[in-house]
Amino acid sequence: MNTTVSAAPRPAIARVNLSLTIGLAIGAALGGLLFGYDTAVISGAIESIDHQFIAPRTDLSEMARNSLSGSAVGIALWGCVLGSLIAGPLATRLGRRTGMLIAAFLFLVSSVLSAYPEAGLGTIGGMGPAALTPFMVYRFIGGVAIGMASLISPMYIAEIAPPRLRGLLVTFQQIAIVSGMLLVYFVNLKIAQFGGGNDNWVFEQGWRHMLASAAVPSVLFFLAALCMPDTPHWYALKGRDAEALAILERLGDEQDPQQALAGIKASLHKREGALFSYGVPLIAIGVLLSVFQQFSGINAVLYYAPLMFKNVGSATDSALLQTMIVGVANVAFTMVALVCVDRWGRKPLLILGGLIMAASMATLGLLFHTRQEGTLMLIAAIFYIGGFALSWGPVVWVLLSELFPTAIKGRAMAVAVSACWIANWLVTWSFKVLDGDSGLNAEFNHGFTYYVYAGFSLAAALFVWKWIPETKGLSLEQIERFWSKKQ
Repeated sequence: MNTTVSAAPRPAIARVNLSLTIGLAIGAALGGLLFGYDTAVISGAIESIDHQFIAPRTDLSEMARNSLSGSAVGIALWGCVLGSLIAGPLATRLGRRTGMLIAAFLFLVSSVLSAYPEAGLGTIGGMGPAALTPFMVYRFIGGVAIGMASLISPMYIAEIAPPRLRGLLVTFQQIAIVSGMLLVYFVNLKIAQFGGGNDNWVFEQGWRHMLASAAVPSVLFFLAALCMPDTPHWYALKGRDAEALAILERLGDEQDPQQALAGIKASLHKREGALFSYGVPLIAIGVLLSVFQQFSGINAVLYYAPLMFKNVGSATDSALLQTMIVGVANVAFTMVALVCVDRWGRKPLLILGGLIMAASMATLGLLFHTRQEGTLMLIAAIFYIGGFALSWGPVVWVLLSELFPTAIKGRAMAVAVSACWIANWLVTWSFKVLDGDSGLNAEFNHGFTYYVYAGFSLAAALFVWKWIPETKGLSLEQIERFWSKKQ
């Protein structure tokens, strides 16, 4: 496949209302903050969930307990699948802004009730393993919210951003995700320290405070979305041209607002309807980008970082502190991506990141395998996180928001993001099963899964080199014409 996309000459003067554009991008990116916060909050509560709901099930085998534990942690990801599937049609029918409001409300409900799953059913703390079912229901609801936000927030940002700033502004989503993760790592650490570093206190009470803390950013996201307009693309899609033009005039652009609106409307009337209007390869590329992002093993590291460090002998406080250091690296390298994505381009960053991740995961596997514990393991984890945060973390969301033409964007992104969450679940569930397998640990000492992730990271870099077009600096309509030529 020829993956060269030619850009039209850039206008000499760009008239963009930066303060409004950046403000709206930050507001939408709060969905990413909640995405990161809610997906990572479970990292501090995993052992507590095992203690409360899994360990008392002595009737189950080791494999069954590990599988049940992985399911309890990963159930939110099935909610993410549903959320991402309904988010596209919902964002098309009701609007990007309304979709964000619904997601914020579901976040709030999930954060409170997953912390107190016994509420309305029995005594708080008195139901034992029976509380696992409502806990999983409420975590599933939170997953629906995550799935919705993961699709709608970058879509909103891409549709209000001028082409020359779109990569940077969509990267706000990933910065918000990793900032949410770092924030919750800090919150989890402080909550654990509030209990005096006593594991029993965390097992009995601390985990509830960790999960309930997500209520605060949920309210902030709701209030932000309440104050935001919808995007020009959605208004045009609904025939509300006056409102679309008003938003375009407020945002500014690299061309006359009337011309910008005409371009948007022209793109909406091309190939309307079928998901595969622009060919199967386009949808396949979106799906594979999402799958490779997850199969690199990122969420095995982010969800299970405290467990990973405990596997090498760290105490609870120390494991959470090391996890927070990993979170700091995640944010720092995402900030590097913010600068590089519109300078270096999408494709070089993805290839570079894939190679860094492959080398780092192979190193982690070898360190576990040969029992080389200590600082080297933390360094390898930081390099891995750095490689991901520089590339596959932010750039995949940029590409997913860019690659699909407006006429099929909602449905196409729903398919791609659903694939992302299914792959995420596979990684989350399988890590707990494989890492807890006595036979594999006797042979590899917790290193086996990291070798697997190294192989997928290398495959991801090769996939990008062969199949992904460069979209840096192009308008959404120019990218659409690239796929039209492939027909």
